Amino acid sequence: MSVFILDTNCFIQSHRITYPLDVATTFWQKIKKLCLENKIISIDKVREEIFKNDDELKKWIVQNIPEEFFKSTETPQIISEYQKVVQWANSKSKHYVQKAIDDFLRYENADSWIVAYAISFNDNCQIVTQEKSEPNRKNKIKIPEVCDAFSIQYKNIIEMFRLLGETF
Repeated sequence: MSVFILDTNCFIQSHRITYPLDVATTFWQKIKKLCLENKIISIDKVREEIFKNDDELKKWIVQNIPEEFFKSTETPQIISEYQKVVQWANSKSKHYVQKAIDDFLRYENADSWIVAYAISFNDNCQIVTQEKSEPNRKNKIKIPEVCDAFSIQYKNIIEMFRLLGETF
């Protein structure tokens, strides 16, 4: 079974919109369970994006998710894969506006790093994101377009639960 790598929006959108911590407690219990079973992981850049907000989500993560859930992107292998993502993004200057490329490649932006991390798994992972493919969009690079370019599978969070046979 492949590992699922969660994007920032899986946490933030779930918390703010679809599965508030105070209402959908079984959703968050399931996230914790899958984390402890090593079926889902994320990266340090996602943690940093979540921790920009001093809110209930940050508190929940501190109390429920081990720090090692958020894998380091500061390894030679990931940095090497990140260079491939940078080359791809820069090669798309005829499609995307420069601001979209610059935003995608900002060092603290988790999107480019999560793809680099996924590349290192050699087909043994799937990115979980709430982003939807918008191949004609010019002002933002979406994770699904980059996944397609690197033959990385991606799912939304409900599709992930279905593949894992999980309910909440």
